[in-house]
Amino acid sequence: MDETQVHTPLPSIPKVIAQLLERGAVAVVVTVMADGGRVGLKLLVEETGDTLGSLGDPEWDSLVARQAAQFLASREETRTIKLSEFAPQVPSGDKVLLLFERIHPAPRLVVCGAGHVGAALARLGSFVGYHVTLIDDRAEFVKRERFPEEQIEPVFTGDWRDAVRHAIGNGRGVAVAVVTRGHNEDEECMRAVVERSPDYVGLIGSKRRTTIVIDRLREAGADEQQLLRIRAPIGLDIGAVTPEEVALAIIAEIVSERQGGKGGSLSAWRRS
Repeated sequence: MDETQVHTPLPSIPKVIAQLLERGAVAVVVTVMADGGRVGLKLLVEETGDTLGSLGDPEWDSLVARQAAQFLASREETRTIKLSEFAPQVPSGDKVLLLFERIHPAPRLVVCGAGHVGAALARLGSFVGYHVTLIDDRAEFVKRERFPEEQIEPVFTGDWRDAVRHAIGNGRGVAVAVVTRGHNEDEECMRAVVERSPDYVGLIGSKRRTTIVIDRLREAGADEQQLLRIRAPIGLDIGAVTPEEVALAIIAEIVSERQGGKGGSLSAWRRS
């Protein structure tokens, strides 16, 4: 071997996690919680299947990487699993406890339209932990003094499409609620939204109004699968009337979609 050859060290797991979060990717960190000398060993598994680190055994790494893919699909945040639960062939696997932790970007909410519903939605979204970008083409509606909350970023724009594209970015970890004042504004926002494919997209309005917008997007060549993902009318059916109640219905649907919930009553089983 050439003695002058320089080997580049592998990046550390914390450094890779920071890079993943920066680009909006998702991964799982698996840590050995119980197994004698292997306690504390970690394996990072990206959603692409790429791995970094090791649990001290190539067979374990392979088995755990496959289980990590199932964990990602479950949408759980954390879970402790015995190795024997998914790899009964491993000797003493019942004594090995593994911690699975989802790594994903902080949730973001893009609200298009700062009217009564949009303003209420921005405030409620920030309250439940979302970083909110609130966009409008009326400067007086997005003044900073109206939204002193640190997690709300008011944005005035003369170009809906450009502002929405910029706010959504790559779409990972992003929910978009289009709650503007009219068809034209809705359509401008939605054209940008379907280009970016965020995790959630909802459009406010009656069945007739939302159908008109979606039909126009279809005529303009929007991908049919993207159109099928649009929640329109937006929100869960909770009988909402006031802007605050409508905002609650929208947030409830966004959280349900993000966490894999069903949106029904937890006590329904008592009446079945």
